[in-house]
Amino acid sequence: MNADAVPIAECDLLIVGAGIVGLAHAADAVARGMTVTIIDRDSRAVGASVRNFGHCCITAQTGELLDLALIARERWLHYSALAGFFSVESGALAVARSAEELAVLDELSASREHGQVRIVDAATARTTLSTGDPAIVGAALLRDDLRVDPREAVESLAAWLAVQPGVQFLWRTSYLGSDGSVGALTSRGGIRAGHTIVCVGHDIDYLYPELAEQHGIDRSGLQMARIEAPGDRLIAPAILTGTSMLRYPAFTETTAAVALRARVRADDPGLIAIDANVMFTQRPDGTVIVGDSHRTEPTMDPFQAEATTELLLARVRDVLGVPSVRVVERWQGVYASSPQHPYLIEEISPTVTAVSVTSGVGMTISFGLARKVMSQLS
Repeated sequence: MNADAVPIAECDLLIVGAGIVGLAHAADAVARGMTVTIIDRDSRAVGASVRNFGHCCITAQTGELLDLALIARERWLHYSALAGFFSVESGALAVARSAEELAVLDELSASREHGQVRIVDAATARTTLSTGDPAIVGAALLRDDLRVDPREAVESLAAWLAVQPGVQFLWRTSYLGSDGSVGALTSRGGIRAGHTIVCVGHDIDYLYPELAEQHGIDRSGLQMARIEAPGDRLIAPAILTGTSMLRYPAFTETTAAVALRARVRADDPGLIAIDANVMFTQRPDGTVIVGDSHRTEPTMDPFQAEATTELLLARVRDVLGVPSVRVVERWQGVYASSPQHPYLIEEISPTVTAVSVTSGVGMTISFGLARKVMSQLS
């Protein structure tokens, strides 16, 4: 930014990207009394922040991710009350349909504090789901998980932030980089900011390709759908299944997970082939978000394979104990994915920091990650 140019905005903190990671940083900055400008190239959030399950999958994390998730849990409830969006301390139900799955849940339960992971019998699991699925052999109630409606939560949080003193949004404004001092260049002109945090998710390679290559960041594409709840049933907790136990660290770090992976590979190789995580959550309107599959590429093709969606829906029908479901919507989710790290915090310059969640836990850790970053800047 030219020293003589008049900036279009001046602030303590510039946030690039109005998804949940960017908004979490903005909320933390506001709580610290900072002035904040948030820019986004779109007119509203349309990326990973609104294309997910709305399941804050807290209990299935371990180590630092669990610490970040527990901070985020408290922040989700706090901002839900302030901004007036739906949230529910529903917990999650991890359903076991084989002895190997139940063994994973038993081992996890034994490793956690009393009540955090509670094993329930098959009858209780079926009652919770209102299902007659005869394959269910038990389940675990994951106490600390939360549900929000992703489409409402991000929009409501942005609206609440927009009326806070010292906060402004500049929508349809693209970030073009920094001039190396305190000037941010945008498609609308310069912004003078004490610090800039770039939260652009899987599009980090558009701005910093060498950084993305260094950390092995690609795009993970998901096939997801929204269905009508069979028989208008109410499903209070978020639902995880055996394939979820092959994905989240609290499950995969058990010794029993080895036998489970072998069982799924032998009995249902199609799920392994599409890297499935069969799970679902109910929205406040009663419809159910179901999914998902995973494929990783640097550039994501937009095309969805119907065979993949049908396989996911078939496994959801099995757990729900119904012969058919009515699909209301289908979509492709995309998020940043790295085999090296679950998240990225990188100092681009003394005044610019890039932050991205590089795994499928953006909703789960966003507020905790923001607390970590903002504490380092203070």
